[in-house]
Amino acid sequence: MDEHTKAQYDLRAKILKAMAHPTRLFIIDELSRQERCVCELTEMIGADTSTVSKHLSVLKNVGIVKDEKRGTMVYYQLRCACVLNFIICVEEVIEKNVKEQIALLG
Repeated sequence: MDEHTKAQYDLRAKILKAMAHPTRLFIIDELSRQERCVCELTEMIGADTSTVSKHLSVLKNVGIVKDEKRGTMVYYQLRCACVLNFIICVEEVIEKNVKEQIALLG
């Protein structure tokens, strides 16, 4: 594998790694519905603000979300809604796995 190809796979892995946390998947799901401020996400998740901010920072650093400061509030929204397609694909894999497991039991 040449350096350019390796760099592409490294970038892909960073994005997938950023998504690979239940709280971050929840944040992506919520932001797919509408933009949210940190305070709203903190309340929904039930974690402290610094923890939620760290999760948002991870997602922002790989380009999945973007933020906008309005007064003292920071609002987040999905930057690339196409990540939802990947999540749909993951759901399809889960569904197929469950169906196969049920078939094995039956």
